[in-house]
Amino acid sequence: MNHTEFFADILAHHIMAFHDTCLAQDDFTQRPKIHNNGVWSWIETNHFNNASLWAEEDLARRTTVTGDEIAANKRAIDGFNQARNDATERVDEEILIRLVDIARQTNARLNSETAGAMIDRMSIMSLKIKAMRAQTLRHDVTDNHIQTCQQKLATLQEQRNDLGVCLNELLTDAQTGQAYYKIYRQFKMYNDKALNPELVKETK
Repeated sequence: MNHTEFFADILAHHIMAFHDTCLAQDDFTQRPKIHNNGVWSWIETNHFNNASLWAEEDLARRTTVTGDEIAANKRAIDGFNQARNDATERVDEEILIRLVDIARQTNARLNSETAGAMIDRMSIMSLKIKAMRAQTLRHDVTDNHIQTCQQKLATLQEQRNDLGVCLNELLTDAQTGQAYYKIYRQFKMYNDKALNPELVKETK
């Protein structure tokens, strides 16, 4: 796949459709991966971890289970969150490899958000859209609840579409040297035994 085909393949509408198709399968997080290499493998991995993280966040807010069960949920959340960030960075690496030989214009803008981070946000938006749409289909709530959720759903869809426009503009401008971004790496201190002060105490 050449660079033109690569960037055409990761336009926002392709990514949004992929996110939605995955979430249409109730057993998405139990299914084998579709993609095994390249940028789509990491887009899928990121989406898998976001969906898994979403489910654990719901479980962690239960009030009728033991503290041990909630602690297990919180540990799972930490793991999925770390894996989600790792996959986001790998998406960026796959994209930047194809931009490395492009001459950057002197007035090129530095984008504050990476393409991978935007794709990660689109994944999260797809989860919000699915959850809010489910609220609009309930039969055990008031009409006001349905109407309120329909309005929120429209806002979420607008927000994701706008994010998609921004992603496409960044990728287009990056291919012509008019924009660039950096990977700063996400230093998740709470997972690091050498950086989390409470974990440091446990090792002494």
